Amino acid sequence: MAGRINIHGNTAGPNSTQINNMNLATGTSRSTRYDPADSRCGIERTDAQCLQYLRSTDPHDDKTRIEQTKGGLLSDSYRWILDNTKYRRWRDDRQGSLLWIKGDPGKGKTMLLCGIINELRKSKDRSFLLSFFFCQATDSRINSATAVLRGLIYLLVAEQPSLMSHVRERYNHAGRELFEDVNAWVAVTEISINMLQDPGLKETYLIIDALDEYMTDKSSLVDPIGQQASVSSHVK
Repeated sequence: MAGRINIHGNTAGPNSTQINNMNLATGTSRSTRYDPADSRCGIERTDAQCLQYLRSTDPHDDKTRIEQTKGGLLSDSYRWILDNTKYRRWRDDRQGSLLWIKGDPGKGKTMLLCGIINELRKSKDRSFLLSFFFCQATDSRINSATAVLRGLIYLLVAEQPSLMSHVRERYNHAGRELFEDVNAWVAVTEISINMLQDPGLKETYLIIDALDEYMTDKSSLVDPIGQQASVSSHVK
């Protein structure tokens, strides 16, 4: 396990690893789409409205849009990381850990993460959960810590519908305002922590893009997620 690593003055946290200086090209790729409101995902229709209010964006659509905007994703441009020792340690370690990928803007980190997501999806042993989020400074819907957690929760529920109980517990008391009022950050933080502490939680990968470049409140997001990764064997 690597120790504490500082990135531009921000603490990555215990049990974290850093990879520096990424520079990639682009091409084409395809991915699978999940819809939490689809009955095939195991979500009760009575929860559909709650999920609609929770959803500030669909990270799957964001990923597709980003890949299309950049001309597509070329697998040869990211496959090198699959043999990287630090990446393989993070991917295969049965203990929770963090992996930080660092590079200057425009070096290809976003497309690299798109590739990592695609490769994790293709895993033969797809018994784990995969949730991700792409921050963007120019879109107020998706450049805050609250928006990130809402997106991560949205995809976690899609992959393990039993986790919906943690959302419903708070939503039944507050309704739509749960995700939109001044206490939304407190609420979604509590929901996400309860999810990550759920005894039935499968092994979970959380992937967040562009924290350093776009978010002003990134420490408030990193702290709870980092804490869960450091104490849970299920969260990465």
